Amino acid sequence: MFQSMGITSSALTSQRLRMDVISSNMANVDTTRGKLVDGQWQPYTRKMVVMQPKESSFSSIFNSSLQNTGNNKMNGVKVSNIVEDESPYRLVYDPEHPDANEEGYVQMPNVDPLKEMVDLMSATRSYEANVTVFNASKSMYIKALELGK
Repeated sequence: MFQSMGITSSALTSQRLRMDVISSNMANVDTTRGKLVDGQWQPYTRKMVVMQPKESSFSSIFNSSLQNTGNNKMNGVKVSNIVEDESPYRLVYDPEHPDANEEGYVQMPNVDPLKEMVDLMSATRSYEANVTVFNASKSMYIKALELGK
């Protein structure tokens, strides 16, 4: 009965983590010393959330629904990994910067604030949509309980 709430809550949790990762990317948009690699500082590297369905395939979900075994296995979404973006770092000419190379260029993080804002808007809209679904499910369950009175 409460499977829809479980699915929706998994989406809320996943979108919340996605917003946290985007916030981290935005906070480090100018961080030139993110991690130490081979004795040299590398800039912060953009992170991305990878999500996947909790069920492996449509056919497995369909078959479990057909069998109706009473198995309350919750479907939904889960975060499978947080990966680093492989795009190249930006080079900015700033010879006064302490991390500038011999030519005066500084490696800056591969974070694009515009892309991050679009991703944040998408995650926010997904979160809001799932809150709406959760509230609609809750209202239906309350109405069903009122019918039983």
